[in-house]
Amino acid sequence: MIVCSCNVLTDSAVRTACHSERPRTAGEVYGCLGCSPQCGRCARTIKGIMDEALAGACKIGCPVCPLTGQPISNEAA
Repeated sequence: MIVCSCNVLTDSAVRTACHSERPRTAGEVYGCLGCSPQCGRCARTIKGIMDEALAGACKIGCPVCPLTGQPISNEAA
Protein backbone atom coordinates (compact mmCIF):
# COMPACT_ATOMS: atom_id res chain seq x y z
CA MET A 1 0.00 0.00 0.00
CA ILE A 2 1.32 3.47 -0.83
CA VAL A 3 1.73 5.49 2.37
CA CYS A 4 3.41 8.56 0.85
CA SER A 5 1.97 9.78 -2.41
CA CYS A 6 4.52 12.59 -2.79
CA ASN A 7 7.47 10.16 -2.85
CA VAL A 8 5.45 7.04 -3.79
CA LEU A 9 6.64 5.10 -0.74
CA THR A 10 4.98 1.84 0.19
CA ASP A 11 4.47 0.36 3.63
CA SER A 12 6.72 -2.56 2.66
CA ALA A 13 9.53 -0.16 1.65
CA VAL A 14 9.24 1.55 5.05
CA ARG A 15 9.37 -1.82 6.84
CA THR A 16 12.38 -2.90 4.78
CA ALA A 17 14.18 0.35 5.67
CA CYS A 18 13.38 -0.24 9.34
CA HIS A 19 14.80 -3.75 9.26
CA SER A 20 17.93 -2.93 7.28
CA GLU A 21 18.90 0.58 8.39
CA ARG A 22 17.17 0.87 11.81
CA PRO A 23 16.11 4.54 11.44
CA ARG A 24 14.88 6.34 14.57
CA THR A 25 12.73 9.05 12.99
CA ALA A 26 10.39 9.38 10.02
CA GLY A 27 12.94 11.80 8.52
CA GLU A 28 15.61 9.10 8.66
CA VAL A 29 13.26 6.69 6.86
CA TYR A 30 12.98 9.17 3.99
CA GLY A 31 16.78 9.38 3.85
CA CYS A 32 17.13 5.58 3.88
CA LEU A 33 14.77 5.45 0.91
CA GLY A 34 16.61 8.17 -1.02
CA CYS A 35 14.06 10.96 -0.72
CA SER A 36 13.01 13.75 1.61
CA PRO A 37 9.72 14.80 3.23
CA GLN A 38 7.42 16.87 1.05
CA CYS A 39 4.01 17.72 2.50
CA GLY A 40 4.40 15.73 5.75
CA ARG A 41 0.94 14.15 5.75
CA CYS A 42 2.43 10.64 5.81
CA ALA A 43 4.83 11.22 8.72
CA ARG A 44 2.38 9.91 11.34
CA THR A 45 1.65 6.79 9.26
CA ILE A 46 5.36 6.16 8.68
CA LYS A 47 6.01 6.55 12.41
CA GLY A 48 3.28 3.98 13.13
CA ILE A 49 4.82 1.50 10.67
CA MET A 50 8.24 2.12 12.24
CA ASP A 51 6.89 1.51 15.75
CA GLU A 52 5.36 -1.78 14.60
CA ALA A 53 8.46 -2.92 12.74
CA LEU A 54 10.98 -1.92 15.40
CA ALA A 55 8.89 -3.35 18.25
CA GLY A 56 9.48 -6.79 16.80
CA ALA A 57 5.91 -7.21 15.61
CA CYS A 58 6.76 -10.33 13.66
CA LYS A 59 4.77 -13.51 13.91
CA ILE A 60 5.75 -16.15 16.45
CA GLY A 61 7.57 -18.91 14.69
CA CYS A 62 9.87 -16.76 12.57
CA PRO A 63 13.06 -18.77 12.10
CA VAL A 64 15.21 -15.60 11.97
CA CYS A 65 14.69 -12.21 13.60
CA PRO A 66 14.33 -9.59 10.82
CA LEU A 67 16.01 -6.95 13.02
CA THR A 68 19.11 -8.87 14.06
CA GLY A 69 19.36 -11.62 11.46
CA GLN A 70 19.93 -14.09 14.30
CA PRO A 71 18.11 -17.39 14.63
CA ILE A 72 15.25 -17.28 17.15
CA SER A 73 15.49 -19.91 19.87
CA ASN A 74 12.39 -21.72 21.09
CA GLU A 75 12.79 -20.15 24.54
CA ALA A 76 12.44 -16.61 23.09
CA ALA A 77 9.25 -17.44 21.18
